[in-house]
Amino acid sequence: MMPDKIAIRAREIDNRLSQLYPKAKTALLFSNPLELLVATILSAQCTDERVNQVTRSLFKKYKNAADYAEASQSELEADIYSTGFFRNKAKSIKGCCDTIISTFGGKMPDNLDDMLKLPGVGRKTANLVLGAVYGIPGIVADTHFIRLSQRLGLTKNTDPVKIEFDVQPLIPQKRWSPFSLELTLHGRAICHARKPKCSKCVLLDLCPFSAKSI
Repeated sequence: MMPDKIAIRAREIDNRLSQLYPKAKTALLFSNPLELLVATILSAQCTDERVNQVTRSLFKKYKNAADYAEASQSELEADIYSTGFFRNKAKSIKGCCDTIISTFGGKMPDNLDDMLKLPGVGRKTANLVLGAVYGIPGIVADTHFIRLSQRLGLTKNTDPVKIEFDVQPLIPQKRWSPFSLELTLHGRAICHARKPKCSKCVLLDLCPFSAKSI
């Protein structure tokens, strides 16, 4: 299939999903950029529901980057224990906040290059925060996005960064963030990893994978 035909199909996918999920947004609860960064770090291998339960009290206790940076590793680990992988997550949060203070004067970065200077922050996390908080478009290649973009024939790659760059030219830049959220929501609701509900999918006629799973 020629690239231009893939782009046409990608835009039709976006059009249908935008009607199905007209108010697509991250399910993580936050009130400022730092809170979303912390919540996103905690969401790795954890449900958004569990993260929101933990951050309800966490954000009352830690109100800025200095609070996290000055907290003991063991105390922060205990506070986020139920999200899993708590040692690595606590280390990442403290590392990010140390850098926010030492490099950015305590203010959250507002561009991709600076976001990527934060320890443990990759393009997925950076693009999610920048899109949700600052309105800067970005492809958020999470597990669901990767699975659906492959199944829909938008990429043949498995590396998240390569997938991001494959999808970028297929979708108008202003739609990068909404499209990412739409695919994630559709992955959770319909296009499951093991048993996708192809017969209930609005993308059935556009999906090369559906013929293999019905």
